[in-house]
Amino acid sequence: MKSLSGFIKLNALIVIILINASVAANEIDIKPPFGIRNHDIGIAPDFTLQDIDGETFTLNQSKGQWIFLHFWASWCGPCREEMPAIQRLSDKTQDNKFNIVMINTAEDEDTIFEFLATIDVDLNSLMDTDGQVTEVWKPRGLPTTFLINPKGEIKYQAIGGREWDNPVYIQFIRTLIVSDD
Repeated sequence: MKSLSGFIKLNALIVIILINASVAANEIDIKPPFGIRNHDIGIAPDFTLQDIDGETFTLNQSKGQWIFLHFWASWCGPCREEMPAIQRLSDKTQDNKFNIVMINTAEDEDTIFEFLATIDVDLNSLMDTDGQVTEVWKPRGLPTTFLINPKGEIKYQAIGGREWDNPVYIQFIRTLIVSDD
């Protein structure tokens, strides 16, 4: 009887250790690279916008994947510089758990189309022609990128242009994609 009691206590201890290890593994904070800050402010405000092809996109329908939500404008120098890097990031992170969502702030369809054709990228963009979505999200400048987790929570923010195709950023995003956050 004594050995059965010891066996039960040992198994209980093992279960407790495994549970604690599992909780600790899920609570590991992923350290963002330079230029990306933790921005854990809660649920992302939903919106519905059309892209330059007339297709409708609703943010809440993207739950279940990481969203790279990027605010930009054609007149913005850093936006112009970083757009090819975002294209290369897109090419290197083709995953159904990661979606790059571009939002042009307050420009018309012709301006957006001409800009994207001029810089030779194959990225689609949503059109916030009246600026209302931008007003709700309040990016502190352009470009601004928010990273939203699969639960629909804003987790990270990058203000200003980034070399998104830099291996440090690509590895960070790949780490996010495989995390349970």
